[in-house]
Amino acid sequence: MVLIMVQMRLLQPSNRGRPATLPRLIAGLLYLQYAFDLSDEEVVIGWVENPYEQYFAGERYLQTEVPRDVLSLTRWHKRLGEAGVEELLAETIEAAKRRVIKASSAKRVIVDTTAMETAVAPPTDSRLLERCRVHLVKAADHFGLKVRQNYNRIAGRLSSQIGRYAHAHFKRMKHALRTLHSRVGRVMRDVERQVESFAEQSRNTLRELLDRTKRILGQKSKDKNKLYALHAPEVECIAKGKAGKPYEFGVKVSIPRTHKEGLVIGARAMPGNPYDGHTLAEALEQAAILSDVTPEVAIVDRGYKGVAIDGIKIYHPGLRRVISRTLRTIIK
Repeated sequence: MVLIMVQMRLLQPSNRGRPATLPRLIAGLLYLQYAFDLSDEEVVIGWVENPYEQYFAGERYLQTEVPRDVLSLTRWHKRLGEAGVEELLAETIEAAKRRVIKASSAKRVIVDTTAMETAVAPPTDSRLLERCRVHLVKAADHFGLKVRQNYNRIAGRLSSQIGRYAHAHFKRMKHALRTLHSRVGRVMRDVERQVESFAEQSRNTLRELLDRTKRILGQKSKDKNKLYALHAPEVECIAKGKAGKPYEFGVKVSIPRTHKEGLVIGARAMPGNPYDGHTLAEALEQAAILSDVTPEVAIVDRGYKGVAIDGIKIYHPGLRRVISRTLRTIIK
């Protein structure tokens, strides 16, 4: 914890302005947040109600109020970045190696990928078009642009009609969708004609919104690399073959963990929804760096079939017929 505090303290800004929140408090809150899968608001509320969590985060006396600016943990997330989060994970691995696991446990790992879902609404065409129109109208009001018609009443009615028509009235749904598409295009062109009259910073903000709107207006149902959320362009559609949830919207993440104890020794986002086998080498490299132990055996599922890495034995369920009974038990 001392090492984490020193490294996080180096990330604090200069002496100008209000001092940042104490690194010890932030480190404790981040650990509690990920240990119990809590949001920023939930972890702060639990911290106020639980004296044990306060003591864990460095407080010496009982606190009855939320610390200053702790609700904006997002800024600390950005300040830490990928390297800072990896340092936190490496410190938890070192703590586990002292009391919970043996260092040799990291030589045999299980590697799998999952979808890290993003908080986005179902990305239907009507919803995306309506969100584009709403954001364009708000931007026009904020920057003082004149829009000939904002279609607040018509577009809202069309969006609700499309949701009802989708169950049986497909021709009516397509007609309403085309109408909404044309209305959004009109608002976009009204804003686009007036962009050049603004300063560079404001112009860049509007350009970014216009580019995303054009992308949504131009994409088709069968296109690749579609935009699924106006506020989060990094969101991808991931199909993991689940019966209850065929498609998930977020970013693919590779997670290596020890085979015996199940301790997570790595976590890395894999943007672009790559083939699982192409992520294995990067995941094992990160696990070796964070745990200071080079994996020798990797147990994976059939999604990694066909991949080979020098110096590492890779086992997957497709090998059960040609391996020993002991290895067959390990793969299970």
